[in-house]
Amino acid sequence: MTADALIYHPTVSHYLRFVATTVGRDKLLRTLQYFSRFYAWYLFRTNSPPRLIAPFEAINKQFALTRKALRLGKNVEHFKAAASAMDDTKAKDEFLRYCAIGRQLGYAMYLTLDMATYVDTAGIWKLGSAKRLQKEAYRAWFVGLMFNAIAGAYTLWGLRQSEAEIDKADGEGVVESKKLESSALGYANLDDGIVGLAGTVSSLIGVWGTWKRTA
Repeated sequence: MTADALIYHPTVSHYLRFVATTVGRDKLLRTLQYFSRFYAWYLFRTNSPPRLIAPFEAINKQFALTRKALRLGKNVEHFKAAASAMDDTKAKDEFLRYCAIGRQLGYAMYLTLDMATYVDTAGIWKLGSAKRLQKEAYRAWFVGLMFNAIAGAYTLWGLRQSEAEIDKADGEGVVESKKLESSALGYANLDDGIVGLAGTVSSLIGVWGTWKRTA
């Protein structure tokens, strides 16, 4: 009876819906990836032996590669969303429409460039321009995140909802934009501890948002 109660518990059904989505699996992998990056840095800074650090470095590397593979082809979805936003001439707010276009194009370019670097990261074919392409991919991602954050701030400022409340995805975007702006874009050299911790926090925000949407 106890086993049946656990198996048929609503939380189990909710979990199955969550992991059935590509986004849900990606958020979980991302959380583990960035936490491993942070914890590997922590172990290194506390002079732990390499044998304890190696598993977490491997998780960080392998999960990052897995997530990159899961994103292959996803750029088409964002190009289509950008085209739909462009064609939506009946949108109630033109500013938000342009923000949507900018966000979707930013994400689409990020995924396109990120996809181009997969063959290099996976060791299939070495590209001399891989590092430059990945940096440009992060710049495009940052543009998309900024359009997302601007649209969220504009919506709150305009009091378009009876109770102004930042969506969890927007919260994730704000954390990500700060991390990307200062690290991947080359404006500052942050160590793996800060990047890993910021990535873990933003990932947990994303997990919670996706969990709520799959309820």
